[in-house]
Parts: sequence; C-alpha cells; structure tokens
Amino acid sequence: MTSRRRLKIFTGNANPRLAGEIAQYLGVSVGSAKVSRFSDGEIQVKINESVRGADVFIVQPTSTPINEHLMELLIMVDAVRRASARRITAVLPYYGYARQDRKTRARDPITAKLVANLLHASGARRVITMDLHAGQIQGFFDIPVDHLPCVPILAQYFIQQKLSDLIVVSPDLGGVTRARDLSERIGTPIAIIDKRRPEPNVSEIMNIIGDIRDRNVIMIDDIIDTAGTIAQGAKALKDWGAKDIYICCTHPVLSGPALKRLEDAPVKEVLVTNTIHVPQEKVLPKMKILSVAPLLGEAIIRIHEDLSVSKLFDT
Repeated sequence: MTSRRRLKIFTGNANPRLAGEIAQYLGVSVGSAKVSRFSDGEIQVKINESVRGADVFIVQPTSTPINEHLMELLIMVDAVRRASARRITAVLPYYGYARQDRKTRARDPITAKLVANLLHASGARRVITMDLHAGQIQGFFDIPVDHLPCVPILAQYFIQQKLSDLIVVSPDLGGVTRARDLSERIGTPIAIIDKRRPEPNVSEIMNIIGDIRDRNVIMIDDIIDTAGTIAQGAKALKDWGAKDIYICCTHPVLSGPALKRLEDAPVKEVLVTNTIHVPQEKVLPKMKILSVAPLLGEAIIRIHEDLSVSKLFDT
C-alpha cells in the first residue's frame, strides 16, 4: 500500500461521518484540518499537516446550509493548492445548485455552471459526484468529472429483499433513464407518472403510464426535497391499485414539510443514502440509510492509481 502514502482525505463540516467511512474503507486517516469561523462569520481553514506533492481528496457535499458548505469547500481547495498539493479532487456526493442548470425564463441564472467555474478557479483539478440532477452538468466543467450512479447500491438492496410482483416507477418523465436502469438491474417492468410542474416544488399528477395494479412499487428519484412529488405520487399509485410502495432516492435533502409528508404518505419504506448527512431528528421509523462510502472509496482508489472508474459499473 505504499502508493497510498500520498493519498490524503480531508473534509469540511458538511458530512465528516461519510469522510470517516471513506477513509476507513481506504485504510487511511482523515487528514488533520480545522474549519472554523472568525467572529464576523468568515470561514477560517487550517490544514495541520503537509500536503506537498500529495493526491488530495476533499469530501464535502454542498448540502444545507449550502452557501456555508460551498465556501468551506472552495477555501479548503485554495488552502491545499497553496500548500503545493500535486492534485486536488473535490468529492461532492451531493452537488448543490444543480437544479438551475438552464434558462427557463428571461434573466434566469445558470448556477450549476457558476459553481463549476468556482470550483475550477479555486484550484480543483477533478470532481467526483453522484447522481447529478441533470447529466449534462458534467459538460459545464473544464476538468474531468467522475459521475457515479447510485442505482447499483439501491438495486443490490432490493435484490437482497427478494420482493415479489415488483415494478419500478419513475415519478416524472425526466427520471425514466434512472428508473429503467434500476428495473433492468432487478429484472422488473417500468411505469411512469405523467405530471406537470406549474412552479418549483409544486406538481400535479395527470396520468400513470403502465400497469401498477396489485404490484409492489419502487418509486425512484434523485432528490427528495420537500417530498411533494413523492407524496403525491405515492397517493396516486395507491389510488390506482398498487400494493406496498417503496421510495428510494440518492439525496435526502428533506427540507420544509418533507418529514410530515413522508410520514403521512402511504409508503412502507423510504430508502436513502448518506450523500447528505441526515440528522437523527429527521430519521423516520420507516427510513433506511445506505452508505455510499464503499463506492466513493473505490472510485478514489481507482483515480489515485490511474485505473478505470467506469469498470465499477460494468454489468
């Protein structure tokens, strides 16, 4: 393991537990760094060990409070760049500001591109992320992006459960590719909820494409934010004759009324991952959290040793 001597993992305050799990998988320790605040609220970063010539990976999902965590990441990248790190990889299990990825109205910003520019300008020379809200965001970067899908982790869980009469449902037309990937991995048909979204975080269900009657349903999405889409979808599926409903997503943002909606929804289980730290007060009795640390850890090993990352997902 001599090649890993110059591999270093650092983390900000967004999800130190995930960084610890990744470091444990790699057989290294999380690097010594302190991310604190000056009295006026400015972020202060202290890297307490040498990173000269090292391959540095900074684990920091840009989750809520997103502006704080994004600035922590940018300042940490700048700190290790100025300390002569050989290569700096920003590991963003959750890439915030991704939902504004195009102009839908006049004078709209494209924040997904802005964040990509900021990461590059700060000194990051590679990005690892999971389940971007839109795959084309990879093209916003002028540096390599390793975009890891979470579907294999979710599929493995459902295969182990050995559920019968399954069908995978996409909550909207935009998530069909993700749902089809999951359905192919677990060997089930697919259905689609046809909805329209008159404004952000508001959706109206128009129709369900596919036969879900008397079937156990897995509804998959990339993000559960306010849970409006998921809760509405679950109710519609029940009304159309579905049996047990399982919800799964990669990023449990869980803002606003999300917990109440998930509690009230006719759902047997909510399956999420730890790309975003879920505080104990937000963990519902029917919620299960899967770790993405082994997947991220394996990707980090392969990048560090200049091996193929895509081989991880060959089926």
